[in-house]
Amino acid sequence: MYRINEIFYSLQGEGFWTGTPAVFLRFSGCNLKCPFCDTDFAASQPMNEDTIVKNLKETAPSCNRIIITGGEPSLQLDDKLVRRLHKEGYFIHIETNGTQELPEGIDWVTFSPKNDWQTSAKTAITRADELKLVYTGQDAEHWLDFPATHYFLQPCSGQNTKEVVTYIMSHPHWRLSLQTHKYLNIR
Repeated sequence: MYRINEIFYSLQGEGFWTGTPAVFLRFSGCNLKCPFCDTDFAASQPMNEDTIVKNLKETAPSCNRIIITGGEPSLQLDDKLVRRLHKEGYFIHIETNGTQELPEGIDWVTFSPKNDWQTSAKTAITRADELKLVYTGQDAEHWLDFPATHYFLQPCSGQNTKEVVTYIMSHPHWRLSLQTHKYLNIR
């Protein structure tokens, strides 16, 4: 059984796939305690893989892109569920803090490191399609050594957008990621 926080259909609001329709599978629970986290971990319901697939299909019957998020989804996501989601025709995207190894077969990995807030957190993944760093003034440049295809800086809850834009203008190897779903008032 997996502890699921929620399943919903929306547009991806952040990073490379911004504006793309996707069904979101949010796992409950995390191994870190970031001060800006927007997930209510008290809310969860146990689901097996059949129930998850049924809910995904009922929520977004024509969408084959799934974004697995949390909390920290790698605490629960396993090879069995990844295989089942592929069998059902889903392109699997995960958003992870990178502190746990990931199951094989995930199609797109978004690494959002939190090591700057939780110094005991070690990075367990070795590559990502995109690295998306929530920027609060910490040293961002050392993250360019992590192998990723795309590098994004994201303001912390929109509070420091001007600072992030200024930083990116001086460090043009970064791209801006905004939480557009919040600006649009969608989930």
